[in-house]
Amino acid sequence: MTLAELQNAIEELPEDQQTSLAAWVAARDRAHWDGQIESDFSPGGRGMGLLHSVKDQVQKGRSRPLSEGKRRR
Repeated sequence: MTLAELQNAIEELPEDQQTSLAAWVAARDRAHWDGQIESDFSPGGRGMGLLHSVKDQVQKGRSRPLSEGKRRR
């Protein structure tokens, strides 16, 4: 089935089924995104360097946790 055929088939669905399909696609996307984030920030993941860099900046006083709010000048 081509994308155009799929789009036409979706257009022919009743509105409640289109809504259910949209919810399913959104949940599937969220699950994929969550899995990617978990993978990136697991030991050896692509995001670990960034995480270590941020922790280092906080320890050296160059940054601070968001919970402390905006720095006043």
